[in-house]
Amino acid sequence: SFNFYFLCPLVSGFCSVRHGLAFTLYICNFLIYTQKMSMSIAIPAMVNNTVLSSPANEVISLLSAPMYDWSPEIQGIILSSLNYGSFLAPIPIGYVAGIFGAKYLVGVGLFISSVLTLFIPLVTDAGATFLIVLQIVQGIFQVIVNTSQYSIWVKWAPPQERSQLISIAMSGSVLGSFIILLVGGFLCQTVGWPYIFYIFGGIGCACSFLWFPLVYDDPANHPFISTGEREYIVCSLAQQDYSSDLSLPIKAMIKSLPLWSILVSYFSEFWLFNIFVAYIPTYINSVLQVNLRDSGILSALPFLVGSICMILGGLLADFLLSRKILRLVTIRKLFTAMGKDRGVIFPSVLCVSLPWVSSSHITTMAFLVLFTAFSSLSEAGSFVNILDIAPRGLLQVSYHISGAISPTVTGIFLSQDSEFGWRNIFLLSAAINTSGLVFYLIFGQAEVQEWAKEQTITHL
Repeated sequence: SFNFYFLCPLVSGFCSVRHGLAFTLYICNFLIYTQKMSMSIAIPAMVNNTVLSSPANEVISLLSAPMYDWSPEIQGIILSSLNYGSFLAPIPIGYVAGIFGAKYLVGVGLFISSVLTLFIPLVTDAGATFLIVLQIVQGIFQVIVNTSQYSIWVKWAPPQERSQLISIAMSGSVLGSFIILLVGGFLCQTVGWPYIFYIFGGIGCACSFLWFPLVYDDPANHPFISTGEREYIVCSLAQQDYSSDLSLPIKAMIKSLPLWSILVSYFSEFWLFNIFVAYIPTYINSVLQVNLRDSGILSALPFLVGSICMILGGLLADFLLSRKILRLVTIRKLFTAMGKDRGVIFPSVLCVSLPWVSSSHITTMAFLVLFTAFSSLSEAGSFVNILDIAPRGLLQVSYHISGAISPTVTGIFLSQDSEFGWRNIFLLSAAINTSGLVFYLIFGQAEVQEWAKEQTITHL
């Protein structure tokens, strides 16, 4: 039966409960990223000096939606604020999920994030400071969702299918980005930017109530899972025993170069990605001189390609592992080097080239699409590698630190040098990401670390 799952994941896998869970988390990540990306597509319509004086944008002036005089620095802070309070949250959340169950943390996090999304238009009228504070709080609940779901996979994902399941679930974030950009530009230009937050905040509230009856923390407690699938998951996971002690082995973790290689890699990987997520609508709107509706459509195309490539990358990684074509550590490093989850080698080369091809809309969009295609491949690389060496909630610390810094730095660069700002941003990002890649390729491993293994024998 094991060979059946390994050799035919597309047939037997997608009919399983664990793949149903992956799809449910796919919807959850979809909703979180529509809320996370809402400000990125709305801010060109919210700020006076980012709206083009073209006939297509004259509709905006007729709408009742307010506009604000925010400098590039303030815009950068607003776009970064979701990550300001989030970089410390993954550490305790990973262990709280182990106590109370990841199911409830994910459901509550999704609901509160959705409610806060509904209040963004009202809070924005009170001032930029209040908006930043709201987004800091919202970002904390979003990271609760993002971090807690990994605790679910520790008990649900067999090692041979881990890349596939996580890639399916995480690809919802890319599709969410695609939909919010595709629809957001149209909403900004027709009914006004506040409706972006009303619509997707409302959908998130409704779907959060469906989460609780559909998801279970452990396959042993699921009422509808087959005996064969339950035994398959339990037996597969029995080969990897993780510490049940809730104390953190801080000294061992500090000395662990494989762990540091992943954390440094994450910081560099997501530096350019956070800029890409926050500023792609503004970049297309201002640099390519495209109206808001078309800017949203063009901004959405790279994320559609990225969603497809993310799933294909996970399936390919699991195929190479199950057929024993490559070792696990080789697969992780290969996919990370090829895509560098958000931008090294091909993605960095493409982005560094963007300022020199900005005169061609077709070339610029082709580069942006290729950027997401290559970067999505490494969802099967260092993004999953954290579960290989130690399934603890540390991976997102580096992500949120880079997310808190990179858009803010981008706003400063753009305000100081409007002509060469984007070129300098992409060059800095390439340097940071290349350094992270080198560090990861030297020190990265794919074996469970000694400090993360079970200290006593576990009977399952």
